[in-house]
Amino acid sequence: MNNEYENEKFFYEYAKMSRSKEGLSAAGEWHQLKPLFPPLQGKTVLDLGCGYGWHCKFAADQGAIQVLGLDLSQKMINKAKRRNGSNQIQYRVCGIEEYEYPENTWDCVVSNLALHYIEHIETVFQKVHSTLKPQGTFIFNIEHPVFTAGVGQDWIYSEAHAPMYWPVDDYFKPGERSTRFLGCDVVKQHHTLTQILMGLLNNGFELEAVEEAEPPEEMLDIPGMKDELRRPMMLLVKAAVRK
Repeated sequence: MNNEYENEKFFYEYAKMSRSKEGLSAAGEWHQLKPLFPPLQGKTVLDLGCGYGWHCKFAADQGAIQVLGLDLSQKMINKAKRRNGSNQIQYRVCGIEEYEYPENTWDCVVSNLALHYIEHIETVFQKVHSTLKPQGTFIFNIEHPVFTAGVGQDWIYSEAHAPMYWPVDDYFKPGERSTRFLGCDVVKQHHTLTQILMGLLNNGFELEAVEEAEPPEEMLDIPGMKDELRRPMMLLVKAAVRK
């Protein structure tokens, strides 16, 4: 996984985002992601790419007895410890692909906006399946394939700099995509919808929910938010283990 989040400029710009300052309530997809979580009272939760630790804190507040948040960025982990610490939560600097994934250990694995940095996503699905307990739940939010296949991941603009349309190209060519995000060069990985959903089904998961993120009505007055209704930016998936 790429580590742009260790870049001082990038991390500074990321910290200014609404979701960074206000947490889950400022995330346009939270109203759809939150209902996907199973009851967490007495459960164990693994967060892959935990960032500031908002989902770890949510799990602890819901009664999870053990939560592990992993992130490749030391800066993110430091921020998570300061802002979202709890006796039930352990934070650790570790990449998603490098974690050991002990078998039958976790009741729920969550990953929010991190898997589109992973090249071999099916390998991660295999490892997540092995680390989940029987009837365990895997919930993730990944950038939508229509978004990652966007040319430069940006709109085509009019002369007045109004977004006209979202260009998509090389959709069926998975792999590296270079883009600009928060004023920095960022490398992501494009995966097709088939790769994502069949990757789960081929590795022992059952799909329980598939949703495309739509901002809630109360957020549509935020500048640029209405344009998020013109093309999907995020794909939300809930899958259950078949063991």
